[in-house]
Amino acid sequence: MPIRAVLWDIDDTIFDYASADRVGMSKHLAHEGLPEGYESLEQALVAWRAITDVQWARFAAGETDFQGQRRDRVRTFLAAWDMTDAEADAWFGRHVRHYEAAWSLFPDAVPVLDLLAHDYRHGILSNSSIHNQDRKLRMLGVRDRFEAVVCAVEIGLSKPEAGAFLAACEAMELAPHEVAYVGDQPDIDARGAVEAGLTGIWLDRAGLGGRPELTRITGLDELPGLLRADTRFGAPSTFG
Repeated sequence: MPIRAVLWDIDDTIFDYASADRVGMSKHLAHEGLPEGYESLEQALVAWRAITDVQWARFAAGETDFQGQRRDRVRTFLAAWDMTDAEADAWFGRHVRHYEAAWSLFPDAVPVLDLLAHDYRHGILSNSSIHNQDRKLRMLGVRDRFEAVVCAVEIGLSKPEAGAFLAACEAMELAPHEVAYVGDQPDIDARGAVEAGLTGIWLDRAGLGGRPELTRITGLDELPGLLRADTRFGAPSTFG
């Protein structure tokens, strides 16, 4: 049976999260001052991204909640474990204002959504919260492109758990084999989707390669041809 819908990751897939986070934190630290223990802005930015990855993994594993991972990112980054929740929330909130001002879609996102609009249904599966991601999609002007937005915080499951992918398929009333999932993480997104019975597609924008077992594209402009030429990715095309 052919693929009928595309489920999308958001951050670093259609939305340039890494750039927005870097620009936003750079401007935030210009106002707040470089925290003690960092010799340069670049060192601080690298540390912030590494801390974010660690705390986000804790959230995905169920070790903390969404707000908790934000607070622990701040406390770890500032080496200020005695910060109250209110203080950590306020610091993060000031960062968010700069971060959101830097929001943008990748240039290939809207053109590809346009190309696929008439042939495929579209939904979102994100390891974030509906509050954050629905607002983000609306501010970026693409919320109406997606009939369903499913997020980890609300369903209590995170990618790469199969249940997260299956919940998104259920929201669209489609069987897993009718759905392709596109995301920037080879294991969390592509492999997780495949193990849940979907067609997983790794968006490898950096051209890292090295995962021959995964279906890989290096830009979204490759996606329409991949979907339309062969829905089974590897078998001869069944289209005339």
